[in-house]
Amino acid sequence: MDKDEHDHQKEPKEQRAVQSVEIGGRLLLALAEHPSPMTLKDLAAKAGLPASRAHTYLVSFGRLRLIEQDPVTGRYALGAAALQVGLSCLHQLDPLKAATPVAEALALAIDQTVAIAVWANFGPTIVRYIEASQPLHVSMRMGTVMSILGTATGRAFAATLPRHQLEQAMQGAFGDGPRRLDRSAVKDVAQEIQDIQAELRQHGVVRAAGRPIPGVNAFSAAAFDHEGKAVLVITALGHEDNFPADWDSAIARAVRQAAADVSLRLGYRVKG
Repeated sequence: MDKDEHDHQKEPKEQRAVQSVEIGGRLLLALAEHPSPMTLKDLAAKAGLPASRAHTYLVSFGRLRLIEQDPVTGRYALGAAALQVGLSCLHQLDPLKAATPVAEALALAIDQTVAIAVWANFGPTIVRYIEASQPLHVSMRMGTVMSILGTATGRAFAATLPRHQLEQAMQGAFGDGPRRLDRSAVKDVAQEIQDIQAELRQHGVVRAAGRPIPGVNAFSAAAFDHEGKAVLVITALGHEDNFPADWDSAIARAVRQAAADVSLRLGYRVKG
């Protein structure tokens, strides 16, 4: 067997596809992306189809209850069957399963340690830990509970979760210490949370520069589900020598984009 034949056999075979399904799917996607029912003209233009051709697909989708047409205005919207498909997809979604390939790709792209954390009984808890090519010697492994205000991971949750959830965790065994017992400290904590929220609004990520471990920087961002709830946090961390703490650094942008990608997979849509 010569080299060309061997290489040809190693190439993955292109999967067969049904072109008409892909064309019709563009109509469904156009309806899903639009906030309100659409006219045939606008829908066809959005899908890149002549109106007459789009109409034939819409007739079939209507029979399947994937779309419905308003009898008064004639506008089209997604139908009951499309809702059923969407709800089934949401019920089957596993946030950690959706986030893992994104986090692995992030770690590979920036060659830094990446962690995924969820909000568990005691607060921010690491559930996935991906080391860089040069391992970072920090005491962070699966099951580690992170400080809420003292780490980038915890600060990302602090910026996005309801206040009562944060207070409950901070008063627990893994909370942020006796500062919660002092009335003036409570005001300080409230102000700090407001500052973190402003940080997130401005930069799309939160950071920890040299804290809680001197010489180690980190960026974190939360991923949201279809209801707009923060379900997990993606954190990248590394030694300050090759992990700049600049807000607009390539690593900060990569973390921000990774969290947005996970949110998209979980059905989150930015309002406005």
